[in-house]
Amino acid sequence: MSKHKSHPYQPEQDLHRITLYNTVYPEHQHTSRKERLYLHFDFACFYAQVEQLRKNIYGIPLIIGGWRKENGQVKGIVATASYEARKMGITTGVSAFEAFQICPYVCMLQVDYDAYTAISKQVHFIFKEFAPVVERYSMDEYFMEIDFLKDRTRREIDDFALRLQKRIYETTRLVGAVGVARSKTYAKLSSSLNKPKGRTLILTDEDERNEIWPLPLKKVWGVGRRRHEHILAEGYKTIGDVAERGNKQTFIRLFGANFGKMLYETITGQDQGRVMEEISEDYKPKQGVSYGHTFSEGSTDVDRIKGEFAIAVQKVCYRMRAYGIRASSYSGVFGFNEQGKSGVGFRFVTPAHTNIDDYVYQACMDAILPSIEHACRNGQEIRNIVLGTHDIDKTSQLNVFFQDDEEKAARIKAMDQIKNRFGQQYITRGNTLHRVTGNTHFLSRNA
Repeated sequence: MSKHKSHPYQPEQDLHRITLYNTVYPEHQHTSRKERLYLHFDFACFYAQVEQLRKNIYGIPLIIGGWRKENGQVKGIVATASYEARKMGITTGVSAFEAFQICPYVCMLQVDYDAYTAISKQVHFIFKEFAPVVERYSMDEYFMEIDFLKDRTRREIDDFALRLQKRIYETTRLVGAVGVARSKTYAKLSSSLNKPKGRTLILTDEDERNEIWPLPLKKVWGVGRRRHEHILAEGYKTIGDVAERGNKQTFIRLFGANFGKMLYETITGQDQGRVMEEISEDYKPKQGVSYGHTFSEGSTDVDRIKGEFAIAVQKVCYRMRAYGIRASSYSGVFGFNEQGKSGVGFRFVTPAHTNIDDYVYQACMDAILPSIEHACRNGQEIRNIVLGTHDIDKTSQLNVFFQDDEEKAARIKAMDQIKNRFGQQYITRGNTLHRVTGNTHFLSRNA
């Protein structure tokens, strides 16, 4: 009897940028300390590059994530912008309308996730030709463990990076920058120094002092806005400030014994980060998973709003199963089309820890359906939704007073196998078919 191949989960599906972490946590580091060498490859304006190539629209300002309604109104958020658009001041994260105000003739395209994913997977195979241990950190960023080059000359290491760039360009006609360094953090930082297609080697203490130390601290992963404010208040502005006169105890005082120590080592290039291939088996999200979606137009159609929450539950539960976690507490919000009007926040619990759609959706509707119906009856158009998990369980321990129905679990498992093999668009639950119509940020979500 032939055995059916089990296809891996794809928890990054429909996410703009999938990262396993936004800093190098202790569980993502080697337990032993030794000299290592890392390579980081970062595509330049990946989404925009792909669309320029597919549609032969080089030389014009282009944004990905925007579109125009039939009446000409500009909608959407800029997921990425071509270099032509960036030169005009258009940056990632601004609204498409702001981009249009800066450049009225800007070309707008929606995110075509399937196209970008196909190329990203192709590039991953290329990386595996160059080294055995490769991490696809996001659709457009990759890490490679290159310890086998650590005793080679600078010229030999640069030649290796150049061959990689050429191989990727010959196969995809896309360009990206390379950074090589003795820590994972510094490899990521160094690849940003000579975009769109340069190579930066940080191999010595002098290289770090000249190239990395002058960078502002906010460039380091893990240093968000609030943490940055705390660090600035201590008199540190650059990576070099911390490296030269920083005190590990200061970071422990500010951010706790574990995270403070880790953040200090990250900033100073002492982290021993592992290069993790795709979703590592031992990776469990610390804060759970979440899903958010903004509709093209506001809606007062209760059934369609319920359908959008069914989609949210399906996405969240699929990702929980992909990571091998469950949750018993959930929260979220639904917002309104009326500018300035506060959204409605909510929390709900399931009978026990679970990642089965039926239980989560029923508990969600029990908690929020009256509020949705009240808003819609009063003509308050709902425009966006968010759903996320709390109280996650990372074990497979059985619940004492409640067990998932075996038939429901088996049905979900079968659906996951189809999604994993053929794509999530080929099978869905009936309650997800009612959705708010109109274009969205993602091309695949157009109705």
